[in-house]
Amino acid sequence: MRIAVPRETAPRETRVALIPETVARLVKSGLEVVVETGAGARATFLDDAYRAAGARIVAGARDAWGEGDVVLCVRPPAGDPNPVDFMREGATLIGFLRPVQNPDLLPRLAARKVNAFALEKVPRISRAQKMDALSSMSMVAGYKAALLAADTLGKFFPLFMTAAGTIAPARVFVLGAGVAGLQAIATARRLGAVVEAFDVRPAVREEVQSLGAIFVNAELVDQGAVGEGGYAKEQSEDFHRRERELLHKHIAGADVVISTAMVPDRPAPRIITEEMVKAMRPGSVIVDLAAESGGNCALTKPGETIVRHGVHIAGPLDLVCDMPVHASQMYSRNIATLLVHLVKDGQLQLDFDDEITRGACIAHQGQPLAEPAAAAGGAK
Repeated sequence: MRIAVPRETAPRETRVALIPETVARLVKSGLEVVVETGAGARATFLDDAYRAAGARIVAGARDAWGEGDVVLCVRPPAGDPNPVDFMREGATLIGFLRPVQNPDLLPRLAARKVNAFALEKVPRISRAQKMDALSSMSMVAGYKAALLAADTLGKFFPLFMTAAGTIAPARVFVLGAGVAGLQAIATARRLGAVVEAFDVRPAVREEVQSLGAIFVNAELVDQGAVGEGGYAKEQSEDFHRRERELLHKHIAGADVVISTAMVPDRPAPRIITEEMVKAMRPGSVIVDLAAESGGNCALTKPGETIVRHGVHIAGPLDLVCDMPVHASQMYSRNIATLLVHLVKDGQLQLDFDDEITRGACIAHQGQPLAEPAAAAGGAK
């Protein structure tokens, strides 16, 4: 079976689906790997390293997409012509596919009778932990968000005792304590800031406190606030009113706010109002990691850093692409683990009785699968 790794073509994308280290393991297991020339260059993985790992380098997108029995990508295929049109009939595509945001994808997959597995749909269960690319990329984003905030803020993060007297530490407030939020907390703490964090889910309190941060808001946490997959789910208007009152106070006292609240396949919840921004001190910083889905802050401009009411508001897109080496390394391990899960005896064997296969599959032989077990039975 041949695995193909094309070069990502999105303007800001620097990652690659497989790095040479992972290619070597797949080749050793008996799989053939082809890599489009330059696929890993923006992540500093050059063609010679792939050759040394046992991959064959092909000249362009048509060859990379067309030669693979399984094609591994980072972003959903896009462009004119669309690379899906180059795929072999009956081939398999694995990557972050986001069909809700890319409505033309499923019809194209259907035309080529392609099997498709979306990494963002891998169920968050212990058995699938090593396939959880969403968590891997969120970790990178949370780390980078804290560094971006520290670089933008005109103050030190840590406490300093100097000849000019004591310099107080920066105060950082993190909204959302998922993977990105926890990594932002940990990084801000390593940099020496005093950190507070808010999340509607009671289960994260101990994780927040274990990182040395103050968990804000025990009185608001809701046992019913956890939705499918462990994400925070949408709350009532009364909850949001009480939440806004509490957050206004803590945001006003923060030098930095890092917001990470997102709901899968929906616009990000608006948590930080313009009134809250006005209450912050001039020179304060907001880093809105939810910018790509609309932003947690009412003033966020996706892809821009703006100043409003004296506050720097950053709406970074694709922050993980600023760390392509480790982001690619982590993604490569995640996607390869899913691939190995789907391959038996050197061939793709799809067991829809398996929770991971069923959860990640969005199309089987080109047909969209909302519930693969019902749609395909136990088909292999």
